[in-house]
Amino acid sequence: MSAEQLLLTGSDRCYNTFPASAKTMSCRRRSEMATCPIFEDLPKATIVSVSRHDATDITPLLLSYTIEVQYRQFKWCLQKKASQVIYLHLALKKRTLIEEFQEKQEQVKEWLQNIGIGDHTAVMHSRDHDSDDNAVHFNQEGSSKHRYVPSRAALSIIRPAFRGQQTVTDKAKVAMQGYLNHFLDNLDIVNSQEVCEFLEVSKLSFLEDYGPKLKEDYLWVKHLPKALTKDTDMQCFSCQWFNCCNNNWRKAWAVLKPGFLAFLEDPFDTKLLDIIIFDILPASNKTSGEKVHLADEIKERNPLRYSFKVSCGNRTIRLRTISSNKVREWVSAINDSVQRPPEGWCHPHRFGSFAPPRGLTEDGSEVQWFIDGQAAFEAIASSIENAESEIFITGWWLCPELYMSRPFRDHTSSRLDALLEARAREGVQPDAIVLTLPLGSRKNDLHPTVYTCYKIYVLLYKEVALALKINSSYTKRRLLSIHENVKVLRYPDHFAARIYYWSHHEKIVIVDYKICFIGGLDLCFGRYDTAEHKVGDFLSSVWPGKDYYNPRESEPNSWEDMMKDELDRGRYPRMPWHDVHCALWGPPCRDVARHFVQRWNYAKRSKAPNQEAIPLLMPHHHMVIPHYMRRSQAIEISAHKVEMQQNLNRPDSFSSESPCQDIPLLLPQDCYGVDVPFIDDEFDRHREHHLEHPIKVSGSLFTFQNSKVEPILQGMQMKGFVNDAECTKLQSKETSYQMADLCTENSMDWWEDQERGYQEVSVNETSQVGPRTSCHCQVIRSVSQWSAGTGQAEESIHRAYCSLIEKAEHFVYIENQFFISGLKGDITIQNRVLDALYKRILRAHKEQKCFRVIVVIPLLPGFQGGLDDGGAATVRALMHWQYRTICRGENSILHNLNAALGPKTHEYISFYGLRTYGRLFDGGPIVTSQVYVHSKVMIIDDRIAFIGSANINDRSLLGSRDSEIGVVIEDKEFVESSINGRPWRAGKFTRSLRVSLWSEHLGLKGEEISAIHDPVADKTYKDLWEETAKANTMIYQHVFASVPNDHIHSRVAFRQTMSQLREKIGYTTIDLGVAPQLLESDIDGKVKMISPSERLQSVRGFVVCFPLEFMRDEDLRPMFHEGEFYTSPEVFH
Repeated sequence: MSAEQLLLTGSDRCYNTFPASAKTMSCRRRSEMATCPIFEDLPKATIVSVSRHDATDITPLLLSYTIEVQYRQFKWCLQKKASQVIYLHLALKKRTLIEEFQEKQEQVKEWLQNIGIGDHTAVMHSRDHDSDDNAVHFNQEGSSKHRYVPSRAALSIIRPAFRGQQTVTDKAKVAMQGYLNHFLDNLDIVNSQEVCEFLEVSKLSFLEDYGPKLKEDYLWVKHLPKALTKDTDMQCFSCQWFNCCNNNWRKAWAVLKPGFLAFLEDPFDTKLLDIIIFDILPASNKTSGEKVHLADEIKERNPLRYSFKVSCGNRTIRLRTISSNKVREWVSAINDSVQRPPEGWCHPHRFGSFAPPRGLTEDGSEVQWFIDGQAAFEAIASSIENAESEIFITGWWLCPELYMSRPFRDHTSSRLDALLEARAREGVQPDAIVLTLPLGSRKNDLHPTVYTCYKIYVLLYKEVALALKINSSYTKRRLLSIHENVKVLRYPDHFAARIYYWSHHEKIVIVDYKICFIGGLDLCFGRYDTAEHKVGDFLSSVWPGKDYYNPRESEPNSWEDMMKDELDRGRYPRMPWHDVHCALWGPPCRDVARHFVQRWNYAKRSKAPNQEAIPLLMPHHHMVIPHYMRRSQAIEISAHKVEMQQNLNRPDSFSSESPCQDIPLLLPQDCYGVDVPFIDDEFDRHREHHLEHPIKVSGSLFTFQNSKVEPILQGMQMKGFVNDAECTKLQSKETSYQMADLCTENSMDWWEDQERGYQEVSVNETSQVGPRTSCHCQVIRSVSQWSAGTGQAEESIHRAYCSLIEKAEHFVYIENQFFISGLKGDITIQNRVLDALYKRILRAHKEQKCFRVIVVIPLLPGFQGGLDDGGAATVRALMHWQYRTICRGENSILHNLNAALGPKTHEYISFYGLRTYGRLFDGGPIVTSQVYVHSKVMIIDDRIAFIGSANINDRSLLGSRDSEIGVVIEDKEFVESSINGRPWRAGKFTRSLRVSLWSEHLGLKGEEISAIHDPVADKTYKDLWEETAKANTMIYQHVFASVPNDHIHSRVAFRQTMSQLREKIGYTTIDLGVAPQLLESDIDGKVKMISPSERLQSVRGFVVCFPLEFMRDEDLRPMFHEGEFYTSPEVFH
């Protein structure tokens, strides 16, 4: 038997000869132990108490010791018997003897070689042995002496047995303390495997990213697959084929953290064998009605077996330990871990969400909004370029060839696959030990042979190919071809999961657990847009190939040849895309990352349970700093806080330090904005009235600068929305500070201009990028067993919508891709957003108070097919359900409000869409298209906002269908404003978002923006919104007669109108969007022919009235001869 084998087995394991592959892995793991030891400083241990199981038994070896161990700011308690300490001593002695033998053996070999005796080649070590020797000898000079523990120190533990019963306990306590001091004063001994196992520590114990140290130890786990370890060699031969001995348990090192229970091969391994991520438990057992616990003891038939189980979501894991006391300790520790504030992961929080409200204290919770794709995509690209360790991406649709910055020819490196490849390749060295850096550490903090490994995890929605053409199979192949550090999963398998109708609809990008992006934007074609919402790009400088996208006209059959045009740019417009996205920092970011990890691990177990190349992930935990930092770091931060506050007195100051945890250190992008002017100068001048203001995008639209920290206004916490006392109590201990560096100066001017405009929320400036603001945030979602492996469906987005609307005081503003909801008693549509709006309006009318609801939705569903085409049944079906919600039939809100309020209904609620126009090329036709509203935003009272991926329909809101994610943002920084003519303290984040959205939609610029400061006044609601929308609608009807409009009530009328336009113009788009060369216009009682551009110069912004009378005479539901007739109606709503 070799010395390496003997050393590796340890004192409590059988002596086995390992295969070469197993020994190589063990050597590498031990080499990693040497380069990255668990303890960098010496821990301290104190004997707290000594107890005896039986008072009449005076045997010292049966005494139990309670040992309190402290390492830096981590404290934990151990329960050990004297016999366990003796076993530890024997193991250390054995290790010392082996090392002494190795040292003498090497000396003899070297002496024989020097005198010419012995084979030189025989004494040469392999690379693995060299690394193994380095791993063993922490101190090369007299290493065995440095790890020597005298036997007399151990013998003193049993000496009190001879001194009389009265002094046994006291003597034993002193003896044990003395023995512990012997090896706790030696860093080499402390980092040995024997001592680490005795102290119950591992590589995960003191990583701040995973939270405080709780319980750790070896357990036997039943469900884990067998691996090539020494345990497998103890089986008989037939067990490998027939499992005749029923030995299907595997020994693993269990690590309990506040949010999960992880299983490792041993304390020095960081590769997960399995992990249970704690999630919301049901309130009670459906069968017995008893309270449900995360961990419960199992009564085995065999009294010598001690087992317990952990049940979470749709998983139940059985575990064994060595005694009933150990079982009780583990069960208690696991159940207590999920009770810790503020998370308490097994209990629902506000709205029934898995995540608690964040930002109730200064924990670094910050938010920033982005309007339209240009702003958001450049921000995401900047984050990816500056990633330090990990990137998580998931979405409904992802296109690797998407350019994140435009004009694309000037930003070839901004293509998504190029950005990911650059990150995946950086830092990876062949034949080196590769470790993922913990957050906050730097490369030069580690051993020179350890390199950063950038990992990218992409979770794709696996579509039903017959229904959707997003080709996720190609996306997966393309991403996997980038680099081995890019990991990709597609989920679900429709037949195996029996999921055919529902989809993964979240849009998430997470970088380093520091910043995440969520909202309505997928990283795919057709989503990039600017505030101008141009309809044409004839020179193909902004939207290349298939990115020139109009799903109403045509859906490409293949996405692989992305540079090939699908539409004729000279005849058809692209469909402009309006969306809203946001960035989150601090604890909310980690909550979103936890959601991603939960989904990834569930997909991994379902799709690739045995693929080692697809790893399981561990969620990071929100730390309370400085408790988990060294004291010196805490003192340093406290000193910086004083200096920082002094630097923040100036309104336009820009601090190089930030008190907010998890602020990313990202460099700005020197990106050139889109500059594709219209060739027709006269047409440009006309469009100046149409656009909100000249859009300045000469610099990067997004940089990660450190936010200006302002005092939080006291007394303005979420009254009526959050249990202030309870939530503050839960998070009162959370205080976090983290230092950040200044970004490069090439974008400072632009950013300071943006920020300065928002210091007082300027009445004259708006932007596509909002101020980075400290807010109250809560992550909410829609998930269930099929989508995330949860034990029950979570519909916290639905509950948030209804609750926030119910408690709104003055107005509700909604932008959404769909608006399909039901009133109380509606058995078909189950979500109750509509009912919440209906009841809130009735209450306002009863109380004689001003209350406004503005809803902005697409004019038509963004699916292919003319309204009269045989293949457009999906479009018509979606229209049916929306009109059923809004104005048609007894289930609609306008029908019921008109019955209750009469003509006053329009004073409370109104519906709008967005439309734009432009010339396709110089001298070409003028066309119009709807601006497709894809944002999922709700703003309430200029203080609360919801931004996410969820549509207002049953698919997104019920939890059991599509998976969704969003965030409720509640301001805690306020500015002076007014509502209905009265002073009102509006939220900095929410108000700036609303003002920017409204100024874009209404075409306001400069001093005109002050007209929308009061969101509910008649001058805003009636004189601006209603009148602007009516005027724009009339102009578009006169110039284009495009659909939808209130003049076409049937499919017959639609066919007649299309026939007339084609005869008059020669061709038209699918929605009748081409203007004639000249228009008839009544001027001073005379009919004159004018240019369409002359008429269009009166258009302001993009807002138009939603056509409530369109197709009112038609039943838009699928007919029996259409395939959609045989599809469940739930697919459409």
